[in-house]
Amino acid sequence: MSEEINLLSLDLLNRFTHELKDVASLESLQDMHVQYLGKKGSVTDLMKQLGGLATEDRREAGLAINKTKDAIEHALSQRKAELILIEEERRLVQEKIDITLPPRPERMGKIHPISQTMDEIVTIFGEMGFVLAEGPDIESDFHNFTALNIPDDHPARQMHDTFYLPAKEDGTRKVLRTHTSPVQIRTMIKQKPPIRVICPGRTYRCDSDMTHTPMFHQVEGLVIDEYTNMSHLKGCLIDFVRTYFNIPDLKVRFRPSFFPFTEPSAEVDIGCDRSGGELKLGKGHDWLEILGSGMVHPRVLENCGIDSSKYQGFAFGMGIERIAMLKYGIPDLRTFFESDYRWLSHYGFLPEDTPSITGGALR
Repeated sequence: MSEEINLLSLDLLNRFTHELKDVASLESLQDMHVQYLGKKGSVTDLMKQLGGLATEDRREAGLAINKTKDAIEHALSQRKAELILIEEERRLVQEKIDITLPPRPERMGKIHPISQTMDEIVTIFGEMGFVLAEGPDIESDFHNFTALNIPDDHPARQMHDTFYLPAKEDGTRKVLRTHTSPVQIRTMIKQKPPIRVICPGRTYRCDSDMTHTPMFHQVEGLVIDEYTNMSHLKGCLIDFVRTYFNIPDLKVRFRPSFFPFTEPSAEVDIGCDRSGGELKLGKGHDWLEILGSGMVHPRVLENCGIDSSKYQGFAFGMGIERIAMLKYGIPDLRTFFESDYRWLSHYGFLPEDTPSITGGALR
């Protein structure tokens, strides 16, 4: 009786192997799985016959059936992987897009407000003689803190404010830059004055709520030469905000502040009106802070190998999301990063909206 079950098992496996060759879809494969391995399948029927065998024959027949079952399961699994791959290749061919074709008007891509705002800022300062400068997102403690005259016990160095990478063997740790100021440091180390650079880029801080995100964008500017003073800083930033917001008579004030890397330091406010629950720039008697600035601290110059008795300069920085929200009426910071095409269709820019002083998005 056990020899008969062994033959039935072998015959069942041969029949399965022959039928499997004709299976061309995942649906058919599932049907075959039920036919052979289901509760009422062929393998289950063979298992039921073991009860009628003598004890000495049952073990041998059971091994033969299990061997057949394992072979069927393995073959089904292998065929399933092959069919999935075939289906993926078929979909890739069917869904192939010819990117050389012109876009349909209703599917025209849009430039993200962050990218557009960066281009606008670089364009405005480019007209003032600033040159674009960039640096790495992962920075050393020296470039991100020490060279900028930030003390060892400064709160900005703490874990709750900074993303630190795992420590090296010597105990030092890299950080995700908390501002774009390290680009200024790298520029001053590599380049001799005069220097005039604008530095946009991504920055990172351990902060996330309705008005903050762990990754955001900043832009900073730096001017170093023998003659630059606070009046040049004020004139540069007043021209910038009036050009960027397209308000020729926009009120601007400089309010004393403190930053470790500048001395003296000043917050820059622009005039606005908050009456009626609506913010209007350039009107009313209210003020809105938009950026920080100041004369570069002599220690920062010395840390970068620049003679502070001969050279001086100014620096400034602002959040790109913040000024984009003010200019384009974007109410929620989080929407910048949600990848919602509907939002981008509303707030985005056409490729032809190239920023310039005389045209494009700056008009």
